[in-house]
Amino acid sequence: MDLDAIIADTREMVECESPSADLEAVARSAEVVARVGRRRLGVEPVRIVLDGRTHLRWRLGTGPSRVLLVGHHDTVWATGSLATRPCTVEGGVLRGPGCFDMKAGLAMAFQAAAGLDGVTVLVTGDEELGSPSSRAMIEDEARIASAALVLEGAGPGGALKSARKGVSLYDVVVRGRAAHAGLEPERGINATLELAHQALAVAALGDPLTGTTVTPTAARAGATTNTIPAEGSFAVDVRVRTLAEQDRVDLALRSLGPVLPGARTLVTGGPNRPPMEAESSARLLDRVRTIAERLGLPPVPAMAVGGASDGNFTAGVGTPTLDGLGAVGGGAHADDEHVLVDELPGRTRLVRSLITELLAVPTAECDTAGAGRR
Repeated sequence: MDLDAIIADTREMVECESPSADLEAVARSAEVVARVGRRRLGVEPVRIVLDGRTHLRWRLGTGPSRVLLVGHHDTVWATGSLATRPCTVEGGVLRGPGCFDMKAGLAMAFQAAAGLDGVTVLVTGDEELGSPSSRAMIEDEARIASAALVLEGAGPGGALKSARKGVSLYDVVVRGRAAHAGLEPERGINATLELAHQALAVAALGDPLTGTTVTPTAARAGATTNTIPAEGSFAVDVRVRTLAEQDRVDLALRSLGPVLPGARTLVTGGPNRPPMEAESSARLLDRVRTIAERLGLPPVPAMAVGGASDGNFTAGVGTPTLDGLGAVGGGAHADDEHVLVDELPGRTRLVRSLITELLAVPTAECDTAGAGRR
């Protein structure tokens, strides 16, 4: 693996800022990523614009696509972040907005896939928003692949991400009746009180034994200090390890009813990403650990995480999926975002070897490995 090229490619992509909400910035970034990918893969990508967001897809070789590499080029960093957080490489550490999450992973993917036949590289432009425009495309690509490898940054100590919680997002809206808080409060139906009842009921849906968290987050109610609030709302963040739990919480939230006489409730939203359950990564994890031992690389740890990625979608359609194969470092979304340079060559060799082994597996065996697809 060419470490200098990985560093140069990462820097080139980091220095083109790509905040998810800025369509023009994402389009500019897509052109830079396309240029870098073309240089390493030798072919032009297909540009796919959905809802104004630019995504890129490379199909490598002439055979059917069997291995899907998944990444994204959008970031959480606002335009102008480079002015205070320039891309630097000092003391074996590469820094810069979006370097770990996940432009170094893209540079690794291009090196790992170069010259192979039967690989699709998919780079999306809206992952940090929950992949609203790219989800269907990701799922379609996963359905025709025997395995999906996600080049998101590694966990602590280089850990692969063998399971991810599913995510559901909701808004709970309550409606009451306004009245003067001093003259005739009894005529009102207090939306703030109803909101409090609902928030407590929602929080009680969490289950520590299964790892399910149900968290009321941003809330608002009322408009003036001397009026009984007529309306209020709060957002709900749900994280689950299994589809069964995602379904249980969804049903419970949709069954919420008002507590105060005359109040009304409305629940909107739903599952955003299905869970990536450990069984979806088990065989791939075993294989990558064997490869690491053969290459003389350190043992590869694995972990389950609460955050979601596009790997949730590939696993959700039943495609064997392994995540966290990208750069080793840390500080995603934070001021100390960084990549450990010395880890890049070995990590890229590991991904390359995994892809090569998967391409060598007979198609029938691959179909059996993905037999649990939904």
